[in-house]
Amino acid sequence: MPNDKLIRIQTAGMILKPHTPEIKEDYCRIRESFRLRGIRVLLAERSAEMIGESGVAFGEMCNEADFLISLGGDGTLLSLVRRSYGTGKPVLGINAGNLGFLADIRLEEIEGFIDRLLVGDYRIDDRMMIEGYVQRSDGNKEAFFALNDVVITSPKPSRMVQVNASIDGEKFNSYRGDGLIISTPTGSTAYNLAAGGPVIYPLTKAFIITPVLAHSLTNQRPLVVPADFSIGLDTEKYQAIAVIDGQDEYTLHEGDMVYIMGARVGARLIHRTERNYFAILRDKLHWGEKLW
Repeated sequence: MPNDKLIRIQTAGMILKPHTPEIKEDYCRIRESFRLRGIRVLLAERSAEMIGESGVAFGEMCNEADFLISLGGDGTLLSLVRRSYGTGKPVLGINAGNLGFLADIRLEEIEGFIDRLLVGDYRIDDRMMIEGYVQRSDGNKEAFFALNDVVITSPKPSRMVQVNASIDGEKFNSYRGDGLIISTPTGSTAYNLAAGGPVIYPLTKAFIITPVLAHSLTNQRPLVVPADFSIGLDTEKYQAIAVIDGQDEYTLHEGDMVYIMGARVGARLIHRTERNYFAILRDKLHWGEKLW
């Protein structure tokens, strides 16, 4: 929604990149920048323990905060989006390293961005989320959400898997190879891109189905389908895992199924008004270097 804005800007909830206690100095400086502008910062418990600060339970932080902040990289932001999904709280990504596809506010830009936030000079993008579940052979279901992708692959390197795919209950294809990626447009610049899949504009609502090193003489190709289709996957007798956003894993046994659909509610990401996705592609992927 292009006109979507924060209702209040009084409390921010923050998580930090895991296993980086050295990030404390950056956190304290950011917290002070918010405090000077009348905004309190709640730090999630695990992040607080890492840097020796006081914090609050993650759920409490999400409930009390008007918006959420990840300080780290795209992986930190992915984790926050998934863990907070359902609260409806917008997420701001502050990048503590190089420019990211998702966390695009640099540390040196944060003070200026806070001032812009307070006067409404920002935008909130609605990004498609994947809603899915693993249905076990005994009927039990294990639900998950993903912002980037769901990858079906072998738990052992260089082992082949066969993934049988159906769309809206109709058998569609069998992929034999290193795995299969079901990506959102946001995740199209992640594993999907490395596997030869297309880059899709991130506000598009679609799935990208990309085989990984297909063992096939029929030249399997990536496929883009609308987000209102549902996708079913099984791996027959092959040992496999479903990897969610590169962070959570589900071991798949014979008879288990993975079902994927577009979530009815997307993730809300806070960005600069002038953020240009194509400029980020040029910067990250070095496109057009010989043209200018």
